[in-house]
Amino acid sequence: MSSHEKRAIVLFGHGARDPQWAEPMKRLQSILIGQLPTVQVELAFLELMAPSLPDTVDCMVQGGVQHIQVVPIFFGRGGHLKNDFPVIMAEMKQKHPGLDIQATSAVGQWDAVWQAIALEIVELSAKG
Repeated sequence: MSSHEKRAIVLFGHGARDPQWAEPMKRLQSILIGQLPTVQVELAFLELMAPSLPDTVDCMVQGGVQHIQVVPIFFGRGGHLKNDFPVIMAEMKQKHPGLDIQATSAVGQWDAVWQAIALEIVELSAKG
């Protein structure tokens, strides 16, 4: 991949009726924008909130993005990740055959995430 090709990251979450549910994802988006200034970082949701993942990808492709990394912000690997997500990814790959779109494992499968949470808990318990 050459440096002039447009890259993007999509933080993909479940969604909720309460708009405040997305605040942690917006915070992560803001951090990533600060650390990856040349990469477009957007949010997308499975249900209950907009935009959907296909709508976000469609907009990115229209904007000239050639490489998209989808990061599922899910802690448990339930039915949505096992069943719905692979179907959505396959449909997007079929719709945009020239697009390099990949997905990471869900953040809940990353050992570093659990190590960071454990470290915070240990530090909080030491203060208590």
